[in-house]
Amino acid sequence: MPRQIRSAFSRCYVLIFSLAVLLAPQMATEAWSADGDAEDGFQLAFNGKDLSGWVPVNTAPSTWKIEAGMLVCSGKPIGELRTDRMFQNFVMELEWRHMVPRGNAGVFVWADDITARGVPFHRGIEVQVLENAYGNSRSHTTHGDIFPIHGATMTPINGRGGSRAFPTEERSHPSPQWNHYRITCQDGNISLAVNGKVVTQGQDCSPRKGYICLESEGGIVHYRNVKIKELPDTPIDPQHVAIANRDYRCLYTGVDFSGWRIPKEAANRWHTNDWVFSCDGKSRDSDASIETVDNYGDFGFVFDVRLKESSGVARVLLRGSNVAAIAIDTNDSELKPHLAGRGWTRFEGTLRGNILNLTVNGASCINDRELDGAPQSGPLRIVPDGAVDFANVYVRDLK
Repeated sequence: MPRQIRSAFSRCYVLIFSLAVLLAPQMATEAWSADGDAEDGFQLAFNGKDLSGWVPVNTAPSTWKIEAGMLVCSGKPIGELRTDRMFQNFVMELEWRHMVPRGNAGVFVWADDITARGVPFHRGIEVQVLENAYGNSRSHTTHGDIFPIHGATMTPINGRGGSRAFPTEERSHPSPQWNHYRITCQDGNISLAVNGKVVTQGQDCSPRKGYICLESEGGIVHYRNVKIKELPDTPIDPQHVAIANRDYRCLYTGVDFSGWRIPKEAANRWHTNDWVFSCDGKSRDSDASIETVDNYGDFGFVFDVRLKESSGVARVLLRGSNVAAIAIDTNDSELKPHLAGRGWTRFEGTLRGNILNLTVNGASCINDRELDGAPQSGPLRIVPDGAVDFANVYVRDLK
């Protein structure tokens, strides 16, 4: 073959090979999408265009994006994306890859509607998604651990004395290679196949019906070919059902103070720290209060508070009014027995008309208290007194 022809043939081969490499992820996704709906009852979990069917629970608009048919997670802030409906018995398949070494993420199954007290994660069963460079230890591996988290329970198969189930083989690939998970959830039992082989199992899980979540936890993660096949429901005790959707929406993005008003004199006193936002308490000479841009009438609320050494009596003003103030006072006889000291305390309640109800860490503290003079509507305002941390601030419209 003449040299000129051989040279042209080589250039053509390199061009074709390069195009094949570039298009391979898209072609794989398109091929799977074409077959996915019909294959043994599987349905695509993402439409390839937006987050329809999913709820960003406590993350920012920038956290989750659809790019080139993939779901791309920025890892910031730490938080969750969940399905908009519950699942009981199902098979879930997905491919994932970490784009940075030591990346951390996870898939939650049978989870509640919002995050648990004092953490950015749901109560549920977590299927670990760790990048290999994170390293293995006695307490965890990077190859598909399964464990209950934040109040959920599970009996592990191949455990090490606790509630965590460990894989029988090391089968996950390092960044930036793709990995395939097949998660089977049936009657409170769960199994995980990593790259084609079942390696991790748990049983007697509670909850065993709830939401499916994808976790953002610091590293950039790509997901593709996410599909779910529902299996027939079976009788289930209500105690094993996760908390269903209450229409809460989070007021803090985890990356900035969008949706809040902060006075100029307080701008340097409030700080975002991933899923936590804090007042540093360095000065008490000026107004350090912050409030939501939106106003609320009849509404439900949740917020978590962590007091510091220098904390005074922080107040949360419902509808922006002192008449409807919740004072976080360690000397208050109603609250003191239920506060978590220097740990996280969860306040949850409703304000309907002028009637306030409040629980503190699940204990009822205020029942049908009339708040004479409470305005009909107003913002949620936080008035600190010294250093204090807030997290998991949610509201829901009661109308």
